[in-house]
Amino acid sequence: MIRIFKNYEGQKELQELNSIELESWVALTNPTSEELRNISDSYQIDLDDLKAALDTEERSRLENEDNYTMILVNIPVVREEDEKKWYETIPLGIFITRKVVFTVCLEETNILKQFIDGLVPNFYTYMKTRFVYQILYNNATLFLYYLRVIDQRANQVEEILHETSRNSDLIQLYDLEKCLVYFTTSLKSNEVVLEKLRKHIGLKHYEEDQELLEDVIIENKQAMEMTYIYHNILRSTMSLFGSIIDNNLNQVMKFLAAITIVVELPTMISGFYGMNVNGAGMPFSQSPFGFAIISVFSLIVCLIAVYILKKKNLL
Repeated sequence: MIRIFKNYEGQKELQELNSIELESWVALTNPTSEELRNISDSYQIDLDDLKAALDTEERSRLENEDNYTMILVNIPVVREEDEKKWYETIPLGIFITRKVVFTVCLEETNILKQFIDGLVPNFYTYMKTRFVYQILYNNATLFLYYLRVIDQRANQVEEILHETSRNSDLIQLYDLEKCLVYFTTSLKSNEVVLEKLRKHIGLKHYEEDQELLEDVIIENKQAMEMTYIYHNILRSTMSLFGSIIDNNLNQVMKFLAAITIVVELPTMISGFYGMNVNGAGMPFSQSPFGFAIISVFSLIVCLIAVYILKKKNLL
């Protein structure tokens, strides 16, 4: 899908156009091969570069060609299935030509939707460099927002695990940790692109653009630090609950072993009297109170065993 937008000078409202004009913004969302080919032929943009933004495994990078500058960054997205949410990253391609700014992405993203809905102040399609920096700033702030959501979700799961150690909750912690791994990798590669942009001289800068870029770099670094902190906390939490589960299992096994010992003692005594031997040699075999005496003796042996096991903290 292709949508075309433009701010006319003197007007703040974003207009949607039917055809590409000078100093407009062309948003390509999951475009077809034919749409990519038409853009490539019309604006001399390498087709492979356009397709790179549709490859989920593509790394972030900055490339300066004769007719355009390509900025490829990773952006966070939310996935939902079976009432479960998880977070990953996909590439967003930004192509700056002399006349038009193109964005290419696999799906509609909140980062670009904010521009379409008029939620970004001082946004003008003819200020191409500022527009790009505003996209990157929104990207960094969206990373920060999702990181806070992940942290809140991790805290909720942790509270549940304090009461019950279900496998599904542990799997949720693992999924959240996996999301943070994706974020860490993406933010690091985005940082490389931002540092290159700081030194890049091919883009025309407007007033305050450099300050905006510095804000983007700061936000990205803050997101990286938060990701690192949350990842370490989550990993420590999973390790702690793993140790608690192992310890609880050891306690249960120890208790069951102690109970087995106590129960085995009267069974062993009764087993002696169940042997097929002459009863004359068995104590109390001729006594009318033999059963009661043996039962009391077995109970005393069990109580002694319980006392010894308690003293050794086995019960």
